[in-house]
Amino acid sequence: MALSEQTITAAIQTVVDPHTGRDFVSTRQLKNLRIKGGDVSFEVELGYPARSQEAGLKATLEAAVRTVEGVQKVDVQVVSRIVSHAVQRGVQLLPNVKNIIAVASGKGGVGKSTTAVNLALALAAEGASVGLLDADIYGPSLPTMMGITGRPESDDGKTMEPMRNHGVQVISIGFLVEPDNAMIWRGPMATQALDQLLRQTRWKDLDYLLIDMPPGTGDIQLTLAQRVPLTGSVIVTTPQDIALIDAKRGVKMFEKVGVPILGVVENMAMHVCSNCGHVEHIFGHDGGRRMAAEYGMDYLGALPLDLGIRVQADAGRPTVVAEPDGEIAGLYKAMARKVAVKIAQQTKDFSAKFPTITVSKNT
Repeated sequence: MALSEQTITAAIQTVVDPHTGRDFVSTRQLKNLRIKGGDVSFEVELGYPARSQEAGLKATLEAAVRTVEGVQKVDVQVVSRIVSHAVQRGVQLLPNVKNIIAVASGKGGVGKSTTAVNLALALAAEGASVGLLDADIYGPSLPTMMGITGRPESDDGKTMEPMRNHGVQVISIGFLVEPDNAMIWRGPMATQALDQLLRQTRWKDLDYLLIDMPPGTGDIQLTLAQRVPLTGSVIVTTPQDIALIDAKRGVKMFEKVGVPILGVVENMAMHVCSNCGHVEHIFGHDGGRRMAAEYGMDYLGALPLDLGIRVQADAGRPTVVAEPDGEIAGLYKAMARKVAVKIAQQTKDFSAKFPTITVSKNT
């Protein structure tokens, strides 16, 4: 009996993406289905990076197709295609940057920068092209955490090449000033410096640019949230009530300027004693989870208060690089995947498809 496209499609439709909960047929992710005799070939296109998931997904799809009588050979390709998604109304996308994610917290000291760095490295490990912008003008930490020294190169004196390490493009005010110099700038100067770092860096075809936002919800943060084309934001907090109060202010700020909240990361959620294994909730229990539920936001997960995370970041080899197969790296990777999946489900940016209309005078 000759194979039909209908029976093969029905078999493929039985496979559900574990990260979205939806099949690949109804979501139009099935591409280039070809049937020749008993041979079947097709592609499944993911909207998020998933290098570590491809082999398992291919095996599941192949097994589903082989349940159809008459199938002899199956060729499955799983590919990721990351596109630009909608940003705040009236804000133009950046050239060579598809999606910008703000990693923010209402207050300092909650591990926001460490989280931003490890999320970026996790996305890069899954095959995405990723950049990091250090927006903390007064306390730039990404040069240290990413293990980068030196100054950015500039061919024309106007634009800069991003610095690179661990497969990620990085820019920070920390590359442009001496480490022991205090940045005694008022808000407008700091905002202008950040705008230059963002727009005068020659980013190279980024799927995601993560911005390590300065802590708080002041003038600099609000200006960034209004002017930078943000696909979404990630809120980092600890379970402590004081941190949660400030984190909620950050949520409200992004809501007011029309930036979607991609989820909440609960940092320092518990401490596990390295000697006896006793678990202690030093900063409280499940505060981030409760906040996510209260505001209808995704809970991306919890991270422990762990000495290794701090030591590895200080050494310029964050956890996802230092122990890529470790338990904590796995937590960061799972969070990064949730963020990427959430973005993939948002409205795409269609501005490039509309023609530019110009009005000229007849001479």
